[in-house]
Amino acid sequence: MKKENSMKKSLLGAKASRRLSNGIIYFILVVMTVVWLFPFVGILLESFKTETKMQTGYLFPKEFGFDHYVRLFTETDFLIWFKNTAIMGIATALLQTIFVLAMSYTLSRLRFKGRKALMNFMLILGMFPGFLTMILIYKVFSDAGLTMNMAPLGLIIVYCASSGMGYYVSKGFFDTIPKSLDEAARVDGATRWQVFYKVIMPLSKPIIIYTILMGFMAPWGDFMMASYIVHENSAGMSVAVGMYEWLSRTNMNTHYTMFCAAGVIVAIPVTTVFLLLQKYYVEGVTGGAVKG
Repeated sequence: MKKENSMKKSLLGAKASRRLSNGIIYFILVVMTVVWLFPFVGILLESFKTETKMQTGYLFPKEFGFDHYVRLFTETDFLIWFKNTAIMGIATALLQTIFVLAMSYTLSRLRFKGRKALMNFMLILGMFPGFLTMILIYKVFSDAGLTMNMAPLGLIIVYCASSGMGYYVSKGFFDTIPKSLDEAARVDGATRWQVFYKVIMPLSKPIIIYTILMGFMAPWGDFMMASYIVHENSAGMSVAVGMYEWLSRTNMNTHYTMFCAAGVIVAIPVTTVFLLLQKYYVEGVTGGAVKG
């Protein structure tokens, strides 16, 4: 009896300590969530204010209105910026996916002279920041007429030109697919392209969607390269460059709440795509996080 009572007490004590530790963890997570979401909630509330100034002394709007959302499409070039960014996002997602998956499959499945040297070269080259080539890129694009109004096309080329060097995650995913499938298809008479398209791709849905998602999100957040190539030309601006103009000292008090409204609209497509594809995003990252 004494042993049974002591066992019950130890079990109750273990349950109590587990509940306490879980409660502390949940509390910390709730606090972190509130801190993380507060800026986004603040921007959302600011966008519904009828005032235009940044400093109003209160967070919740005294009067809700959609004036700034209307002004975005009637008084500014926001629709042009949004269209440019959407075109760049879709084109970059498609082209990057083709380049990355082709490079990853080649490095994962084929064995050729200089393969490891090529992988090491791309790894070392990827350590250098992209802005080191900004002057040269601008010179070349300026001579080719891919700046100013044609900046979206130039930026698509920039985003996709070196995308093959980002093969690490995709190659790791392909390494997890048994090579016996390739060999069986080759025995049946399939070409390398048929093996890639009909055998590997149907099994690689998570990494394909992960690559598309990464390519789509890149143009929405890029500012440095985009502002450098656009060079203050509104017709070729992306949303990041155009909205930044509203945060200057001269425009802050007249465009701040409209900036918040634009931020809400810009976040909708990226957030929607991410929420719809987050399952495959996680599978792609975890599936490709292997040593290959």
